[in-house]
Amino acid sequence: MTAAPDDDRRVEPHGSRRKRLDLEPDTVERDLIKLVLTVVELLRQLMERQALRRFDEGDLTEEQEERVGLTLMLLEDRMAELRDRYGLRPEDLNLDLGPLGPLLPRD
Repeated sequence: MTAAPDDDRRVEPHGSRRKRLDLEPDTVERDLIKLVLTVVELLRQLMERQALRRFDEGDLTEEQEERVGLTLMLLEDRMAELRDRYGLRPEDLNLDLGPLGPLLPRD
């Protein structure tokens, strides 16, 4: 058997090159914080929606509603503090997923 020539190189037109992640040593910490806060914000929003659904269905006692509400408010406040510390805005945490749209819903 003869092996086919090893020519797996593909020529891409100039405009269709994949965008590469630019990692700058000076911004690595901020970029990492941005990624972590994005994941935490996604989870916070999911927890908030779940809590609202449970409130609407009457699944929680009054004490549980108070505890969940307070916890979500504290988490939102802490997220705002961390965004401020690293110079991030809420919209900075919303990743563009291309054809799927933004990761987080726009309020």
